[in-house]
Amino acid sequence: MTLYIQRYQDWERYNQAEDTGQAEPIDPEADARRYREEIDTALKIEDQGFDSLWTVEHHVSPYTMIPNPVQLLTYFAGATSRIDFGTMVVVLPWHHPLRVAEDATMLQHVLNGRRAFIGFGRGAARREFRQLGFDMNESKERFAEAIQIVKLALTQEKFSFDGQYYPMHDITMRPRPRDPGQLIDDFHFSWGSPSSAPVGAAFGLRPMVIPQKAWDEYHVDLAAFGQARAEAGYGPTRPRIHMNMYCAETHEKAEEGAQKYIREYADSARRNYELDSDHFKNIRGYEHYADRAALMKQMQESADAMGDLYVANHVWGTPDECLEKLTKLSAAFHPEEFMLVCRYGSMPVEVAEKSIDLFAREVLPGAHEIPLEDPFSV
Repeated sequence: MTLYIQRYQDWERYNQAEDTGQAEPIDPEADARRYREEIDTALKIEDQGFDSLWTVEHHVSPYTMIPNPVQLLTYFAGATSRIDFGTMVVVLPWHHPLRVAEDATMLQHVLNGRRAFIGFGRGAARREFRQLGFDMNESKERFAEAIQIVKLALTQEKFSFDGQYYPMHDITMRPRPRDPGQLIDDFHFSWGSPSSAPVGAAFGLRPMVIPQKAWDEYHVDLAAFGQARAEAGYGPTRPRIHMNMYCAETHEKAEEGAQKYIREYADSARRNYELDSDHFKNIRGYEHYADRAALMKQMQESADAMGDLYVANHVWGTPDECLEKLTKLSAAFHPEEFMLVCRYGSMPVEVAEKSIDLFAREVLPGAHEIPLEDPFSV
């Protein structure tokens, strides 16, 4: 399961405040209530049979209200005993890399033998870069320096790094990680544009697919990812795949929920990343987003088209239909794991928990029986 903790209902107020400076103030009680509900839901998943809990990093907007994923996961580490944990993702250009290495090390220690899957990314939301005080044009170079420093901090008792953004001399991190090799081997990378896929692969990171286009198009991305890993001396690996999930007793009920809540999730993503804005054309390293934005502006209803894609991509239906889709995706991509967002958009907590309970009872046992296939070789 993946926690997003969205406040979709706040987007209109948020956009009004951002555009005009005139809007009602944020309702802190609504934020607090959403947090409490989602924490309570997540505390049940170990007993329901889920294997791991993941979360994300985002700042300032209602898209997801999780500015520190490792901090949130550390809470759950102390409240559980079996499940593993992961981030999708820590956005490296927004952090000092030594602090990232320290946070990952701390999480590994408190897990006491369970695994921490740290996913990394470059970030793509203009307002987040701006409000955090970073230049989005520098994200690719900052990422490349930061991931090298994180790995050095975990593996070398003392290291130096002659970087443009992070010049470091005689650095020692304490405490030392419990198992640096395992921590680094479990590093993942998520990308938004095809040209970005090899960026993380070249540093030995494993692929994490957060679908933003038709599934068939990811075969090319994953082939490029695998080729870049091979050229850097790393072997074949399986991807991890993120999706939204909605499960109901009948197809009609599932379709009703999917059409409402998955479309709201897609709309929230469009708003957060400003995917139909032309600002990407002026930002270095985001050419794919610029092309995509231009295409969306040409569409009659860009939000509806994006909603159609998300509804097609994600997992929803009756228990049998959900299991069938997971099985087909497993055969097509040989993933290591599926990470499912179970509450998103304006979905009420009781609707989410009913869907999760049904999925846990009637889908998870079959999902655990899906064979773990060998990774595709390049």
